[in-house]
Amino acid sequence: MNPKWENLRLSDFCRTGTGGTPSRRQLSRYYDGGSIPWVKSGELREKIINVTSEHVTEAALEETNVKLVPAGALLLAMYGATVGRLGILGIEATTNQAVCNIVPDPERADTRFLFHALSNQVSNLVSLGVGGAQPNISQGIVKDLRIPLPPLAEQRRIAVVLDRAEALRAKRRAALAQLDTLAQSLFLDLFGDPVTNDRKWPRVKVGDFVAGFESGKSIVANDEEDTSSKYRVLKVSAVTSLEFRPEESKAMPADYSPPPSHVVRAGDLLFSRANTTDLVGATAFVSQTPPNLLLPDKLWRFVWSAVEKIDPDFVRFLFQHPKFRFEIGRRATGTSGSMKNISQEKVLTIPVGLPPLDLQHEFARQVAAVEKLKAAHRASLAELDALFASLQHRAFRGEL
Repeated sequence: MNPKWENLRLSDFCRTGTGGTPSRRQLSRYYDGGSIPWVKSGELREKIINVTSEHVTEAALEETNVKLVPAGALLLAMYGATVGRLGILGIEATTNQAVCNIVPDPERADTRFLFHALSNQVSNLVSLGVGGAQPNISQGIVKDLRIPLPPLAEQRRIAVVLDRAEALRAKRRAALAQLDTLAQSLFLDLFGDPVTNDRKWPRVKVGDFVAGFESGKSIVANDEEDTSSKYRVLKVSAVTSLEFRPEESKAMPADYSPPPSHVVRAGDLLFSRANTTDLVGATAFVSQTPPNLLLPDKLWRFVWSAVEKIDPDFVRFLFQHPKFRFEIGRRATGTSGSMKNISQEKVLTIPVGLPPLDLQHEFARQVAAVEKLKAAHRASLAELDALFASLQHRAFRGEL
């Protein structure tokens, strides 16, 4: 670190606090008609927060443990699925108890610099937390965190450099999101609504072109990251983004020898038969894969019965369409609110309109062009990510 920089605890130049959740049993008093923004940890998205989904009343501010936090404060999720996420308040607001607010002394710390400094230490923060897969970060841990603090003018210069680099990454991510939307728009333009079949294509059932599904086993090693294990089994999260993520996997026992049908292959179309209501039925295409990945019991591989009737790309986007996904979720069963299951029979009996094969092939050609653009943007984003990581590393060593 640059010798001119101070290495201070966060509490040396910031004040911190948390919020609360007013009783839901008093909706009319604490929530209804409220105008005071109330930030929940799930709303932290590494950006400036100007809008919240819920508001609380003046009575909640006076009678409960929610407190007003000034605009410009940093917000950090301390536990739950979003632990470690950051945001910057663009408005005066309150928060729930899962959010730590960090208010820097403006004469000692620049908000944007501190945001980047905390982002650089998120993994360290989370590792200091207590708990299992979703550790809890205490206010004490936050206060004791050491931050390298250069003079204020240098902080602002560093923040500008990192903001510009992050803006380039954000543009690439936005372009990728638009390309995802484009593919679904192409589907609608060519085929219409897949559920109502407004184009009046011949009505068939999924089972008329899908013979069924193959799955594997979820036998996990004692250590999920056991490097001696030859095979790894996919997690359900490998498909929930609708993009195949081979890194979402766990080690199998070192002595396990799988049947060939359990091995994931390039060209597979995978389907999640079990997940939350929103995620059950998620589908992802395997364009390439490591040779040692295996199917679990909750992910299915499509087995085609009538290749002369369908193009797999048509089926992939049919199953990814929001209205079709809703139909899958509607047919899924389960007593738990967190996990739903759907049977093969219920999937295979879903009615759909089946457009001509030549139109499906035309869609596949258009999708291939979109995928080529996405690959180029992903490669560019990977380069920008590497550049940002390098800049961040140098910035907080005083070398930028």
